[in-house]
Amino acid sequence: MDDQYYQVKNSEDREALRFHGGGLSVIVPAYNEEHGIGLVLDQVFQVLSESGLQFEIIIVDDGSQDQTATIANEIGFARVIRHGFNRGYGAAIKTGIRQAQNELICITDADGTYPNERIPDLLAAIVDGEYDMVVGARVGKNVSIPLLRRPAKWMIAKLAYIVTGEVIPDINSGLRVFKRSVAMRFFNLLPDGFSLTTTFTLGLLVNGYSIEYLPIEYFPRLGKSKIRPIQDTLNFIQLVLRIALYFSPLKIFLPIGGFLFILGILWGWISWYLFGRVADASMMAIIMASIQVSVVGLLADLINHRLAGYQKPED
Repeated sequence: MDDQYYQVKNSEDREALRFHGGGLSVIVPAYNEEHGIGLVLDQVFQVLSESGLQFEIIIVDDGSQDQTATIANEIGFARVIRHGFNRGYGAAIKTGIRQAQNELICITDADGTYPNERIPDLLAAIVDGEYDMVVGARVGKNVSIPLLRRPAKWMIAKLAYIVTGEVIPDINSGLRVFKRSVAMRFFNLLPDGFSLTTTFTLGLLVNGYSIEYLPIEYFPRLGKSKIRPIQDTLNFIQLVLRIALYFSPLKIFLPIGGFLFILGILWGWISWYLFGRVADASMMAIIMASIQVSVVGLLADLINHRLAGYQKPED
């Protein structure tokens, strides 16, 4: 039997999922996850074997200093790719995408937090609904998200809503299924850090791609967390704003321009009321600034549509 592919024909109800060559590539990025990697690989292998799909499992060891790679290699049914040093969560996923042999790709974490038995449900949704990506949204009854991370997630969700105009149940879930061809269109935009999933989600939404969200559970991790609440929150906010400027500059520049215009008019009225004359120089400076900001937004939006047009989904 090939050590990268497995075909177990014991589930006729999954026959509709055999397309794009009939396979699924599961990418598991791992960095110092010796406590969870074995359990996660066993779960994924068992679930997909029972589904009757052809699949491959790719472990990308991101420069682990523990026994993660050793455990993955000993299990034997996954392809293990190693980074010589820690390059980041996003870099590990991108390495897996490059090496994937199938059009459909699933990513999941190596820490045991995601219910991998839901992978077939995500697969069924992306096929039946013809979506470009299906995300496991951590909104189920049993969701174990640390309290320190919840304010950050709420803030990021609000910023993302401003950018996309859509309510996103879970913008950075690490359990999702998507099309490799779609991911490759955004490859140069995807960062090497934890923000890859956030960037990918926003990129698809503002460019007209379709995303479905399925409620899932989320469990306490196995091993030590690598999340840095304050630094990662600031990085996420910076990321959302950067994506907004990249994809939807008008949603940033026009409100700022409008605010400055109203501020200029207000200052003119206040100066006339307080000093008996309009402070025309400062008022005009503020109004001109509002016009300049708005024009910059219009130009940025024009450039964005001209240069990013190739990323639009085909009819």
